[in-house]
Parts: sequence; structure tokens; C-alpha cells
Amino acid sequence: MIGQLGEVPIASIGLANQVWFLLNLMVFGISSGASMFVAQLWGKKDIHNIRRVVGLTVKLGIVAALLFFTIAFFFPQAALRVYSSDLEVIATGSRFLRIMAWSYGFYALTAVFSMSSRAVGNVRLPVLVSTAALVLNILLAYPLIFGVPGLGISAMGTTGAAIAGLIARVLECVVLLFLIFRDRSNPVAVSACDITEFDWSFIRRVMKPVLPVIGNEFLWSMGITTYNAIYGHVGTNALAAINIVSSIDNIAFVLFLGIGNATAIMVGNLIGQGDPERAYTYAGRSLVIQMSGALMIGILVMLVAPGVLHFYQVAPEVITFARKSLIVLGSGLAIRAGNHSIIIGILRSGGDTRYSLVLDGLVIWLVGVPFTAAGAFLLHLPVYFVYALTLTEEVTKFTLGVRRYFSRKWINDLTSQVAKTDPIGIKG
Repeated sequence: MIGQLGEVPIASIGLANQVWFLLNLMVFGISSGASMFVAQLWGKKDIHNIRRVVGLTVKLGIVAALLFFTIAFFFPQAALRVYSSDLEVIATGSRFLRIMAWSYGFYALTAVFSMSSRAVGNVRLPVLVSTAALVLNILLAYPLIFGVPGLGISAMGTTGAAIAGLIARVLECVVLLFLIFRDRSNPVAVSACDITEFDWSFIRRVMKPVLPVIGNEFLWSMGITTYNAIYGHVGTNALAAINIVSSIDNIAFVLFLGIGNATAIMVGNLIGQGDPERAYTYAGRSLVIQMSGALMIGILVMLVAPGVLHFYQVAPEVITFARKSLIVLGSGLAIRAGNHSIIIGILRSGGDTRYSLVLDGLVIWLVGVPFTAAGAFLLHLPVYFVYALTLTEEVTKFTLGVRRYFSRKWINDLTSQVAKTDPIGIKG
């Protein structure tokens, strides 16, 4: 819908969403790091320690949300100047950011309880709630963005999009928590004591493998943010094109996010049950399925997605940039999906978080960012070639990741670490 408003709104919301993107990756790091414990503990049906881990995750998620709320609400213009020097883009993005900042705390809680629910096998609930929230967002966005004079609703443009997003986020969180906590036997239905508990021995043991995940997500997200800053300095049209491609990428990649997360749950459960051989076999099969599916979707993107560009009311140059960038997207989708499966579904679920940190958090800075920056600022390449240079990171990660999978060094039982700090013992 924002695509109907022109280049500046597209670029503005794209940049404003970079702040949310950083929060998203920070919360995802916290939640996915904790979920590797939850998945393995669920393999042993250790509900008591599952709730302790979830309680700790809630605390960390809220701290992250407060940090990014402060940046987005009080210093939005300073945050957006990192990505663009276009004053109109910064002003429009700042208004959007201040409204969306109020959703950050709700989003953090939703992410924590959604990932924890998936880790104990309750995949359906978070999917249904998030799908309903997405539909609600769409239904609210259209009238708020474009207006409905007959109902007395004025067109609010990007501000309307922000209000729709905020309402959807709040209701998504409220509904999810209600459905979880109405059944006190739910493994992730934490008590107030689980959230307020400060057992430093427990925290140290959980955070030892979780901190590399948080560091991984922070370094990777800053790398992706640097990519977007590079695109922004290439030009507003270049940035608008990449934001269009990113929206298509999000749709094309959603299936593989699901497969990667499902792999993590399955592999983590098997390790927790004391069956590392099956964990290794299932991880390999999931990797093959992931990449095969992504190869087909990538081809489909190259064939079909360019037709979608006609729905965007933007300059012809933006359409040209986006169409050529979509070819890059389709070509690299399989290897990106494979890397997601290796890092999220295999290495992290096996507790191999230090290697994941190197593979995902450092390779982007050692390979991807230097090549991309060189393409933009030294060679002055068009944005679609600059975008293609980000694949140097993906090829490097995939080569190293496959070697790590075959080594089996990633398989670690994390449940014993938590059990050492539990004075009560396992509760069913």
C-alpha cells in the first residue's frame, strides 16, 4: 500500500523499520538463544526449568524493548541520519518511528512467548495469532493510509500505516498472552516468581551459550543496517528499489524461516532426549529440503515477481533497479535459505553458539560489508550490482557451515547445565 504513495514514503518507512529491525534481531537473539534450552528441556519434559528460562527471557526482552523505545521515541531523527541525508525522508520516517516505538514492548513479549511456544511443540497458536494480526493490520492500514471520506476517516499516509501497525501489535500480544495463560498447565505459562527470580548461578549458566547468540544477532543486524546505509548513500531511488525488493524477499523467505525454526525444535528435542544420531540425520534432511524448496521459489521470484512491480507508483528508474535486484534475490535464495537452516536450525539448536557467532556475526563484517562498500564507494556500481556483492557473505558462510555440520562438533546437551542450578529438581 505504501508503494502507492511514492519514493519518499517507501524510503522513509524502509529506514524507520531499520530501528525495528535492530530490535527484532536483538529480541530474536535473546529468544532463539533461550529456545535452544527450552527445546532440549522439553525433550526431557522439564517444565519447571522451561519456565525459569522463559522468565529470564521475558526480562531480557523488556530491557531490549526499552532501549530501542528510547532511541525511536526521543531520538528518531538522529537514528535515521545514519541511513540517509534526505531531509524529507528523515522527517517522514521520524513521525512513523515515534508512533511505532510504543509497540516495541508488546512485540518483545509476543516474540518471547511465540518462540517459547514453538520450542515446546505448540506451533499452531503463534501462527494463528500472528496471521490474524497481519490480516488486522492490512484491514486497518488501507482506510487509515488512504482515508474513507464516507466514514469520516481522513487520509493519513505513513502516519496511518504506523497507527495500524501499533494497534495490530498490541492486540496480537494481548490475545497471545490470554490464550497461553488461560491454561496454567501450558509449559510456558510462567508465574510472577519466574519473571522476578534472580538466581545468578542459573542466569550465568543460561547466558553462557545465549550471549554469543545475542552478540551474533547484534553484529549481523548491524551489518545488515550497514548494507542499508550503503544503499541509502547510493541514492533515494536506489534505497526505494531495495525496500521494494525487501518486501518481496520477506514474502518469498517466510516458508524457509518456518522450516529453519521447525528444524531447531526437532533437533533440540532429539538432543534433549539423548538421541544425537537422529538429530544429526534429521538436521541434514531438513537442510536438503530447505535448499530444494528455496531453489524453486527463487526461480519463481525471477519469473513472476517483476510483474508485481507495476503496482508501485514510483519512478521508472526505481522499477529498473528493483527488477534487476530481484534477479539477484532469486539467484541467491537457495544459499541464503541453506545458511538459515545451518545457523538457526542446526548449530544453535545443538548449542554451538560460539561457532555461529563467528559464522554469522563476523563473516558479514569480514567479507560482506567490505565487498559491498567497495562496490558502492570505490567502483560506483549500480545498486543491483552492490546488492549482488552481499552474496559473497552467503557463499562464505555456507562453505564453512556445511563443514561444521559434517564435523558433528555442534551437538551439545545443554540440559545438564540448567539441572546443576535447580535446587527443586525436575517437575512434570
